[in-house]
Amino acid sequence: MVLPAKVPGLRGIGSLEKWARREGYALVAGVDEAGRGPLAGPVVAAAVVLGMGHGIEGLDDSKKLTARRREKLAAGICAKALGWGLGIIGPARIDEVNIRNASLEAMSRSLSQLLAQGLQPDLFELPPRSPLLVQRAFVGADGLSEAVAAASIVAKVYRDTLMIEYHAMWPQYHFERHKGYPTAEHRRLLKLHGPCEIHRRSFRGVK
Repeated sequence: MVLPAKVPGLRGIGSLEKWARREGYALVAGVDEAGRGPLAGPVVAAAVVLGMGHGIEGLDDSKKLTARRREKLAAGICAKALGWGLGIIGPARIDEVNIRNASLEAMSRSLSQLLAQGLQPDLFELPPRSPLLVQRAFVGADGLSEAVAAASIVAKVYRDTLMIEYHAMWPQYHFERHKGYPTAEHRRLLKLHGPCEIHRRSFRGVK
């Protein structure tokens, strides 16, 4: 069970880590996912543990960053983080269990990779409404926590890379441009060509 928390007085990236350390949490893991809304491709989650004085500048919610900035930050995160893990759930499983449960599975897998590296975080910072472990879900965590922001960046960059690779396999959909999201172009091409192997058949607009 997650204990939802909206801590008063937090403002700005990194303020959640400062609060966590005041509360006695020495090792904090941030978890986030990318790819809940697309019509095609996997949902990808990342879990990241940053050390104090990690030296990674410019961390922020991945949605606020340019693609080039995300890629540069992702490289720095993977090189400097104390540990990080990925969880990837494909379209068939998404259709089987629904996108919410698939997202939770992806987050669980990313956390399992952290634990397999010998890391034992004292606190996992999760998006809200994520019933994973006995930890905390914070509203707006990707704008308050460096670890969650880092996780959002790693997940987004990895998923975008996968979608560019899928473009080489199914160039008619132009996945390299819209990354599977339901843009007007994607909907038009989907209507023209029909769904391919990585489309989510259970999603409205595909089925």
